[in-house]
Amino acid sequence: KWKADFGSTLGSCVILGASSVTSKPPPPPAAPPPTAADSSAASPDSSREPDELGNIPESLYTNGGLKLRVVWTISSLIAASARHYLLQPIIADHSTLESLDLTDADGQGVLTMDKRQLQELRVRPVSASGNSHRTLMPALSMRLWYAPHIELPGGQLLKGATLVAIRPSEDVLREGGGIEVAGPTGASWILDAFEEPYRTAAQVLLKRRTYSLEMNSF
Repeated sequence: KWKADFGSTLGSCVILGASSVTSKPPPPPAAPPPTAADSSAASPDSSREPDELGNIPESLYTNGGLKLRVVWTISSLIAASARHYLLQPIIADHSTLESLDLTDADGQGVLTMDKRQLQELRVRPVSASGNSHRTLMPALSMRLWYAPHIELPGGQLLKGATLVAIRPSEDVLREGGGIEVAGPTGASWILDAFEEPYRTAAQVLLKRRTYSLEMNSF
């Protein structure tokens, strides 16, 4: 799922993805309580995620895991910028329009524009990306959070859960403080991109280790 806001170019984009979404399996039969010998033999770190031990989770960098997430990100940005480009004549013909929310039929992506952003688009021409019918993406700063699995309220399991927050590099440098704390509302703009139960997944991911990426204009 993704949510992007635009003026004459991208303002921000948040993407939440997973390798798979499944239902939680039924609990196994109750096991007898461990003996003292079993307890003493248990490793104190056996329940900790690799990410918590300061290492990059193996599932993120093996079998093309990171590459796949970059593909998700680019695909979402291309989809958002194509929709934005096609909206130009509609916005120009409706001068009283004060807000806009465009949602995919399947609910995967949402493009939003507020009154200020609509006005910006009317007075500042959009730069197209080469010969393609989509808006040019500026240089971007990205933050990525990853968890091998997350259990959501209701019993859904997200495997390979990934959250990506994106803003133009120029805006991040000008405002300082990093992507996830941009603006007066802190990280709430990331959480506000999703409804439950996916908002809970984003909350969990924001507590994980942060990975920084940069992307050139395209």
